[in-house]
Amino acid sequence: MSPQIAGALQLMALIVALGLSYRPLGDYMAKVYSSERHYRPEKWIYKAIGANPAAEMRWPSYLRGVLAFSAVSVLFLYLMQRIQGSLPGSLGFSSIDPDQAFNTAASFVANTNWQSYYGEQAMGHVVQTGGLAVQNFLSAAVGMAVAVALVRGFARSRTGELGNFWADLVRGTVRILVPISVIGALVLVACGAIQNFSGIHQVGQFMGGTQEWNGGAVASQEAIKELGTNGGGYFNANSAHPFENPNPLSNLFEIFLILLIPFALTRTFGRMVGSLRQGYAILGAMAVIWIGFTALMMWTESAHRGPAFEIAGGAMEGKETRFGIAGSSLFAVATTLTSTGAVNSFHSSYTGFGGGITMLGMQLGEIAPGGVGSGLYGMLIMAVIAVFIAGLMVGRTPEYLGKKIGTREIKLAACYILVTPALVLGFTAVAMALPTPAHSMTNSGAHGFSEILYAYTSGANNNGSAFAGLNADTQWFNTTIGIAMLLGRFVPVVFVLALAGSLAEQKPVPETAGTLRTDKPLYAGLLVGTILIITGLTYFPALALGPLAEGLAS
Repeated sequence: MSPQIAGALQLMALIVALGLSYRPLGDYMAKVYSSERHYRPEKWIYKAIGANPAAEMRWPSYLRGVLAFSAVSVLFLYLMQRIQGSLPGSLGFSSIDPDQAFNTAASFVANTNWQSYYGEQAMGHVVQTGGLAVQNFLSAAVGMAVAVALVRGFARSRTGELGNFWADLVRGTVRILVPISVIGALVLVACGAIQNFSGIHQVGQFMGGTQEWNGGAVASQEAIKELGTNGGGYFNANSAHPFENPNPLSNLFEIFLILLIPFALTRTFGRMVGSLRQGYAILGAMAVIWIGFTALMMWTESAHRGPAFEIAGGAMEGKETRFGIAGSSLFAVATTLTSTGAVNSFHSSYTGFGGGITMLGMQLGEIAPGGVGSGLYGMLIMAVIAVFIAGLMVGRTPEYLGKKIGTREIKLAACYILVTPALVLGFTAVAMALPTPAHSMTNSGAHGFSEILYAYTSGANNNGSAFAGLNADTQWFNTTIGIAMLLGRFVPVVFVLALAGSLAEQKPVPETAGTLRTDKPLYAGLLVGTILIITGLTYFPALALGPLAEGLAS
C-alpha cells in the first residue's frame, strides 16, 4: 500500500471517529457547564478549598481565580521537583536544578509541557504521577473554564457575571477529563502501553553492554497527555517510544484523543449560545485548516526527490517505521495545530517545507482545532476580528451573536493576537543576537535559525514540541522559554476574560436585513482567510529566513 493511500485511509477513519463522538460529547459538555447540580465528591473539593460554587463571578474575580490557582500550582510543582531527592519513589534521581525546575513548573501549569530534560533519567514516580500528571488534568481544565466563560459572555446579556471559576475547574476535571482518561488509559494498555511502578532494570544487550529502563504509570499519563492537549512525555522520545505508543492502532487512537475535545467544544459553544449553526461555522473553519494542513504535510513528506527518497517511499528520516509517513504526518499536524506538543517523530528531520508547516500551525494560534479550551477561545477572538473586518468593508457597525463589536471589544481582541507574536519574534531576535544562545544550535544557517524560532514559537504558543536539534537545557533557554510560556498563557487570558465581561454586559442587538450571517459558509471562508492573512503578514519574514529558505534550497 502506498503512503498516500495509507494516509487517506487513516485520515478518513479519524474523521469518522471524530464525527461519531462530536454530537454526544459536545452536548454532554454543554450540560456539564450549564448544570446547577453538584456531585458529592465535588462538594468535598469545594469544602476543602473554601469555595462557594453557586457564587457568580464577574471577569476580574474569575481572572483572579485563574491566576491565583495557577500561581499556587507553579509553586507546588517547583517545590516538588526541588525536593525530589528526598521523596519516596524517586528511583534514585536527585533534585532538579532551580532553572530546570522553574521551566518545567511553568511549562506544565501553562499547558505547554515543554521538556528540556530526559524524562526517564530525571523524574521519579512521585513527580511524574503526583506532579506532572496532575497538572495535565488541571491545566487543561483551566483552559476549558476560560473558554466556557467567554461563551457565557456571548450567551448572556445585561450582566457581567461569567459563572464560577472553581465550579468550572472542578466539573471539567471530574466529569469530563477523568472519565475519558480512564477509558483512554485502558485502551492504551490493551494496545501495549505499559502501566506499572517498577524501578530501573536492565533489559537485553546493546553494543556489548546492557540497557537500563524504568517503568511507570505510562498509559494513564499518556491518555491525559493527549486528551488534555498537554504533550509532556514520560520518556524523552515521547510518543515515538514504544512504551508510550506501541503500534499504528495506538498512534491513531492518540491522535483521536488529541482532537476529540477541541472539535467537540464547537458543539458545546453552539448549544450554549442557542444556535448550533454558529458552532458548525466555527467547526467548518477549523476543519478546513486542519484537513488542508494534513494533506499538505503528507504531500510534502511523500514527494520523491532523488534515489534515497524513492527507495524509502518518501522523507523517512526521523520517523518511526511502524508509523510511516502517513501516521507521522497526521500526528505532527494534529499536535502543532493544537497545544499538545507530543511528537511521534522528530520535526527537525522533516523537509524544509514540512518543518515550516509545523511552525505555521503553531503560529496560527493553534486554533484548528487548537488546545482544550484555548483553541475555542482563540478561534472566537479571530471570529470577532473577521466580523470587524467585514463591518469595515460594508460600512456597518460589526455584530457577532447579537453583540456589537465596538472600540473596547476590538482593542481587547487586537491585544490578544499581538501577545504571542511579540514574544516569539522578540525572544528569537534577542537569542540570535547574543553569542551564548547560538552555541546551543546543532545546525547553522537556515535550519539553525529554525531551531530557535521553533523553540520560542512552541513556548509562547503553549505547544511544547521541539525541533530536536536545539540544546535547550541551559540557563538562558530554561529561563526565557519559561517566561514566554507563562506570558503566552496568562496574558491572553486577561484579554479573553475582559472581552467576555464586556460582551455579557451588553444589551442584545436585534437582527436585521443588514446583519452579517455568521452561520453561513461565506463567513466561515472569511474567517479562514482572516486567520491566514494575519498570520502570514506577522510571521512571513521570519519563516522566509528559516524553513522557506531551507525548502527552496533543497
